[in-house]
Parts: sequence; structure tokens; C-alpha cells
Amino acid sequence: MKNIKLLFTLILALSVAACSDLEENAISQLNPSERSLDLETVETTINGAYGNLSARAFLSRALGLTLMLRSDMVDIGNPTTSPIRIEHDQFTVAADNALILNPSNPERSFWPRLYQMVRGANETLRELEQLDGEDPATVNEIAGRARFIRAYAYYHLVRLFGDVPYLDDQTLTADASIAPRTSAETVYQAIIADFEFAKAALPNTRADRSLPGKAAASAFLASVYLTRGEYQMAYDEATDVIDNAGTYDLALEPDYRNIFHAVNTDASKEPIFVIDFVATNVGDESRDYLAAFTGFYGQATYYATGGWSVMVPAQAVYDTWDDGDYRKEVNFDAEALDNAGNLLPFTNFSSTDGRNVNRPYISKYTAMAGDTPIANTSGRDSDSNYQLMRYAEVLLIAAEAAIELGRTAEADGWINMVRERARNGDGSAAPSAVPANISGATINDVLEERRLELAFEQKRWYDIVRRRMGAEVFGPNGFETELMGTQNFDPSRDYLLPIPPLEITNNPNLTQNPGY
Repeated sequence: MKNIKLLFTLILALSVAACSDLEENAISQLNPSERSLDLETVETTINGAYGNLSARAFLSRALGLTLMLRSDMVDIGNPTTSPIRIEHDQFTVAADNALILNPSNPERSFWPRLYQMVRGANETLRELEQLDGEDPATVNEIAGRARFIRAYAYYHLVRLFGDVPYLDDQTLTADASIAPRTSAETVYQAIIADFEFAKAALPNTRADRSLPGKAAASAFLASVYLTRGEYQMAYDEATDVIDNAGTYDLALEPDYRNIFHAVNTDASKEPIFVIDFVATNVGDESRDYLAAFTGFYGQATYYATGGWSVMVPAQAVYDTWDDGDYRKEVNFDAEALDNAGNLLPFTNFSSTDGRNVNRPYISKYTAMAGDTPIANTSGRDSDSNYQLMRYAEVLLIAAEAAIELGRTAEADGWINMVRERARNGDGSAAPSAVPANISGATINDVLEERRLELAFEQKRWYDIVRRRMGAEVFGPNGFETELMGTQNFDPSRDYLLPIPPLEITNNPNLTQNPGY
């Protein structure tokens, strides 16, 4: 996977430098380029769009912090960390929160970064229209990649903000600067159309799963339909992936830990679409920041520089997780080495630094950083693979849709496939008794299975939103009752984020979300 991601990293530097118009208007678009075009030029454009996936403003840092801290699985560790992070954890987000849009450094915030993905996709599609004499199949495949990344960006935008300006490849700069908010329904229909096009245009398999194939488009279609409550369509798309797993070269990875191993994951059949970090960054823009944010000061288990103790699970998340479930071992550091070589239990983590807390820490990102991290990078120069979609999630999408359709026996089978792997551990010992097979699964059962199987993979907040579980999970019986901030959750406000005020100032046709 590494070669193409190196190219993405180089293109990222160009895309950041070339998007100065976004500093004034994060949703503006360029007119079609007048430069001489060929397939190599178009490949550069689409690679630039995908290069945004590894940017610090996306899941590695700005959006990753937002999604993790807003969930019921993760809380602030270091209380002296930036207030813009604490705001998301405590549901006290100011409209001008800089993780969403930082006017001084827009490339480091996720509203403009998501629209840069859209912009790159749209420019690719415009450039393809100007090509003559090229192989139609090649052109169609590039268009499939462009429409996939556009759909993927809008799928985040519509879940985060609701109605958002929808800009397609026919939208020019003058129109974009005054574009009103498009209804979420219209945005979703465009997302579905793009993923459908991508499914038809993309190849069955990819040696490099940082590029999407048919299975990625179909899996995200299933996710979109599940989010919309269109359960038959979600079932159809998810089972299409399952039924064609051999064609798509997909399967559950026998050892759950390998999915989050910097090297072993490249040989796994489970990943469907990933961000593949390559321990090479351009201007601090393509680093794996979640390794730093989920590690703690003074920890030397993985690398001498440790982390920053920002995102730490609530104690109840760890305590309520069955000890026999192998996924608990993979997801948490309940003990760790300090820089003096002492093995500390989590109850003594603060002894290395007062900014640490005495709770188990997330190990997924620190453990999969690989052997590349060097001194003073806190794991940021990593070889991590972020799992944006993997086969286990498809099984759980199918299970949830099946339960809604009254096909409980099928749902049981898919959930039990996931649970069997969790029981089997790394295969070196007899299987555990837990998690036991399920019979007669309910919606709560499959949501709980998603919470455990996809823990800390930035999925939980979106599950809370689509199932409107906020009042429950942030209430008196939630995981974070002993921690600060959960009492601030307001269902009339907090399922959506604020539209950046700078955008409203620049565009008189934009309006704000309720409560901000």
C-alpha cells in the first residue's frame, strides 16, 4: 500500500498550498483548469483529493478528536489540554470552535478539509470531460474514484452538520460563494448516486486498499442506507458484499490484533478501505496524531516519547467489558512501561506525569504505529492503517438491517461470526467462553456489538446520532457519569455541529443550526 500513499503525501503539500481561496471561503470551487490536460495530470488531481484523508485536519487530528470525544467511549485525560477539545467532550461547543474552522489555519480544520476533498473530486470530473481519445474504461474508473471520495466527504458533512451547501462538478466559484444550505435529503440522494456510480465503475479488488473498489462503494452504500433507516436497501447492499466476498477478496481476519498491526494488516483480507500512513509527513500535515493523543506522558511501551493523554476511555468502558473477550486486550493498555523501565498498572499511570489519569488507555493507535517512529514524534511518524471500512462492519450492518426486517436468525449468524473471532483470540490457546453465541438478537444487541467490535474507530458518535441515543448514553446510566460534561448534552442542539460563523459572514445565504 505504501507507494501510492507516498504520492498522496506529496500531492497533499501541493493541495494545501494551492487552495488559498479556501482561506477566505472554505466552500469555494475553482473554475476548470486551462492547463494542458492528459491522464497523468488528472491522476495528480484525484490523488490530491485522496491525499486529504491523511491530513491532520481529518481523522488523524481535528475530526478524529471531535468524533472520539463526543462519543460515550472516550473522555478527556489531561485537563490542561486545549479548550477547543474540551468543548466537544463536555458538549459546550462554541460556534467558532477552531477544530471545525480555524480562520488562521483553515487547512488544519475539518470543514474546509472536507470541502477540499469535494473540490478535488469535482475538478477531476471537469478535467475528465476535457480529455479526448482516452480509453473509456480508464476514464470511467478515475471518475469512479472521484465520485467515491466526493460521496465519502459529503457523508461526513451531512451527518455532522445536517443541511450543507452541495457543490458538484458543475458548480463554479461565483455560485459556490453564495450557495445556500442544501437539504440533507438532497445531499443523501447525491451521495447514493455517487456511490452507485463508483460501485459500477471501480474494480472488484485492489491490492492497495487505500483506494476504493466495488466492495468499498457497496459497503458505504449499506452504511448510508442504515443511517437513513432504509433497512431493506442496507440489507441488500451488505449481503451483496457478503455474498461476493470471494470475488472481492474479503474475509474476517482470524486474529483481531492483526487488523491494527502496522505490517500484518497489509496482508489481511478484512480491510475494505483504509488510510495508510507511511511515516512521511509534509509540513506536519500527514502525521498519525491519534497515536500521540491516545498515549500518555512517560509511556515507553511502544516508543520512548510516549503521548499526550488527551483521549482516555471512561473507566466504566473498561470495567464493563468482559475479561474473556480478546478485543478488550487489544483495545486497552491496562499496564505499561514507563521511561525508567518500570511496569505500571493503570492505577499508577499518573505517577509518571500529573497530566496522566489513572484509567486504562486506548492501545489501538499507539500499538500499530510500527517500528518507524523516531525520537520526539510521540508516535506521529507512524505506519498505522486507519480502518475506514472493514468486513466485520459489513457483517454488523447486515445484522442490524436483518433484525429490523424480522430476519433474526440471519442476524444471529453474522453477529456470531464476529463473536467467534473474539473468543478465539490469537489462536495460541483454547477459545474463551465469551462472548458467547447469541440467539434472538435485538437492536440493542447489535449496537452493543458494534460498540465493542469497532471501539475507538470513530464510529460510535455516528451510531449515537443515527439512533438518537444521546439522552440514554449520556444519562445517569451511561459510562461517563463520574466524568465531567455529560450533563451538558442537549438533544435539541448537540446531534449537529455549528456552521462556522465565518462562512455565514462570507455567505449571506447560510444559516446557523439551532442552539448555536
